[in-house]
Amino acid sequence: MTSEHVPSAGPGGEPADLAKVVSRQRAELDRLRDQAAVSAVVERATGALMATSGCSPDAAHETLAERARAGNRTLLEECWLTLGALPPAVPPSDPPGTGRPAPATPRTAPVAAGTAAALGRLGTDLVHAGSPRQLADTLLGHLAPEVGADAVLLYRRPPGQGLELIGYAGVDATLAAQWQRVPPLTGFAPLECLRAGEPLWLEHFDEDRREYRLIDEPPGRWLSRAWLPVTTGDTPGVTLGVLRRHGAAFGAGERDLLKAAARLCAGRLAALGTPAEPPAPDLSRTVQTVLDALPGATVLLTPLRTALGNVEDYRIEAATPDAVDILGRTGRELVGAHVLESYPSVAGEALWQGYLTALDGEPYEGEPFVHEEVVDGTTVRAAYSVRAARIGDGLLVTWLRHDLEGRQEQRLADMQRLGNLGWANWNLVTRQITWSSQVYTILGRDPGRGAVALDLLPDLVLPEDARALARSVAELARNGGSFDVPFRIRTGNSIRHLRAVAEGVSAEDGMVVEVHGFVQDLTAQRSAELALVDSEQAIVTQRGALDAERALATRLQHALLPLPSGPVRLCGLRVEVAYLPAQAGVHVGGDWFSAIELPDDSALFVVGDVAGHGVDAVATMAQLRFSAKGMVMTGSSLTGALSRLNFLLLHSRDSQSTATLVLARYQPAERRLVWAQAGHLPPLLVRAGQVRRLDRPEGMLLGATADPVYGSAEVLLEPGDRLLLYTDGLVERLGEDVERGLARLARAVRTPEPGSLDALLAAMLEGEWRDDVCVLDIRVPDEE
Repeated sequence: MTSEHVPSAGPGGEPADLAKVVSRQRAELDRLRDQAAVSAVVERATGALMATSGCSPDAAHETLAERARAGNRTLLEECWLTLGALPPAVPPSDPPGTGRPAPATPRTAPVAAGTAAALGRLGTDLVHAGSPRQLADTLLGHLAPEVGADAVLLYRRPPGQGLELIGYAGVDATLAAQWQRVPPLTGFAPLECLRAGEPLWLEHFDEDRREYRLIDEPPGRWLSRAWLPVTTGDTPGVTLGVLRRHGAAFGAGERDLLKAAARLCAGRLAALGTPAEPPAPDLSRTVQTVLDALPGATVLLTPLRTALGNVEDYRIEAATPDAVDILGRTGRELVGAHVLESYPSVAGEALWQGYLTALDGEPYEGEPFVHEEVVDGTTVRAAYSVRAARIGDGLLVTWLRHDLEGRQEQRLADMQRLGNLGWANWNLVTRQITWSSQVYTILGRDPGRGAVALDLLPDLVLPEDARALARSVAELARNGGSFDVPFRIRTGNSIRHLRAVAEGVSAEDGMVVEVHGFVQDLTAQRSAELALVDSEQAIVTQRGALDAERALATRLQHALLPLPSGPVRLCGLRVEVAYLPAQAGVHVGGDWFSAIELPDDSALFVVGDVAGHGVDAVATMAQLRFSAKGMVMTGSSLTGALSRLNFLLLHSRDSQSTATLVLARYQPAERRLVWAQAGHLPPLLVRAGQVRRLDRPEGMLLGATADPVYGSAEVLLEPGDRLLLYTDGLVERLGEDVERGLARLARAVRTPEPGSLDALLAAMLEGEWRDDVCVLDIRVPDEE
């Protein structure tokens, strides 16, 4: 719209020519709308003509103008005619599902109106694509809704071999970088499409991936794809790839649209111009400069191919100075020669296939092989392995030499070092003696002093071993055979235990002419053997002492702590005693009991536990047992007896010993039980099916302090009551809290078991117990 000058208002206040201004503005708006509509139609017709003829945008526009002049029509009329009935330029679609291009045949039917409209829109947008990358984006934007495209790739075939990715859409930059340059791989679908010059429809994924190399990361991402040649000159130089995630076959309309889109790309790519390929650097000259400074045998090879593309030979482009062929040519003399001329044994071998593998991009390294060569007139055997890797369009091949003799010597040296031995050889005819360095080390001899003759070898050993070695050496030198003799030598302030093994080599007349063998250092082994013998002797001695101590402790315990043969009656109570020694260690500890009737017709019950096992524990147990009974029998109170026993233990021979103790005195007339304890577990009372632990009075274990305080408590027993006095071995288990053991004991005594303590002990003691067990089971008879 243009701006107009508005005249001044007339007398009535209205512009003089306002109606004319409005009319001109409306006419200008209509003109611009018509112009935009005409431009849109012209652009669509130009795109359609580009699609059908493959020409550039400028050439398509000029063709439309010429047709309009020839037909005496306007350009707009010609454009509408072109869009209404396109010329039959698209070849028929390929047979669906074949995956192979069909031969082109003339087309008689026009393109469908929907396809023509789609091509018109695509051609209009492609005019604005300024690079192959933008062209790929535009293609994907139009082909995604039309044919379900998920990715578009544009590959160009440069003047050299292989393909170059020039545009892509729908794939990430990482994948595009991985497939940016592709060597001339056999079965690579884009390259096969260009070679055939026909579309390639890949619609059966499982079959296609067995026949073709597919861009497929991750595997199975695109289940159907189409590759169409794009002719920008005399021959197809670009291929268009359309990749889809679903695996359905391309329909006839979809194939027509894709073929027309490929021709449309041809026109736009021709207008853009293909990027010029930079001149290839002289790779062989660059590599030769590097190889001139490298050791070893390395060559740069260029494959020589047949008309069908098969490798028939290789040309040597560069070589290191150490590279040599069968004709004796080395280094730069090999440049220009062929491999089958210089190394004819390569043909048909695994190495030839390895070269082909490396050309496909996978580095190759062959198995080592042995080769004989003549060096200074001497035949030398050496091991080689060959490595080949692709560089540019050629191969860099390296021969790696493995020194067999050096490797064997190193292995022999390692074996001597690890086995702590060294080899020796005595030639009895030439008097030549050869020792390995390890022999000097074992014998502690300075190599500068030289080796020792065979008959003088006994002079190096201790006198008490020299006679046996000298006798074996003389017998070997005279009659042959072999010997294996141990001996000792002195090196500094230590004695080494050695072993000599040798055998003789006899001539045809039976005369011994050579002796070879080895010397081995057995000092570490011998020291270990002696230490083992000493250890076994110490174990035997210790076991004997332990058995003797166990036997003595057992006899003492049986003498000092006799067990009744069954339940006893004491002041009207039924008393049963159980004592079980520990099942580990010495098996005899310091647990004890007493159950006696006192002169005043009362009864005394004692259960105690001295820390430790063995004879000392038994002796302390006896001292406390008899002292406790004597003190109470002579009138001492229970607490007084505990105080005196504590003093006695503190001033005994073993002042570090400790003990726990519970004392109970029963008055039958009143059924009164008075008791005191010194760090001992409380008695357990069972009454009318209920189990409870008696509340412990104050009391520290014996031997812990010089000034302990002891208290007493009492309980009245009733008919049918059951009272258990016991040591900790009954309730304690390794790794278990003692409270759990006490709870387990309470559950076990709820079930009355007439007779003995066997049922209780069976329920409490499972497996191997590690401490002594002592139990006093006191029962008050039921009233009759």
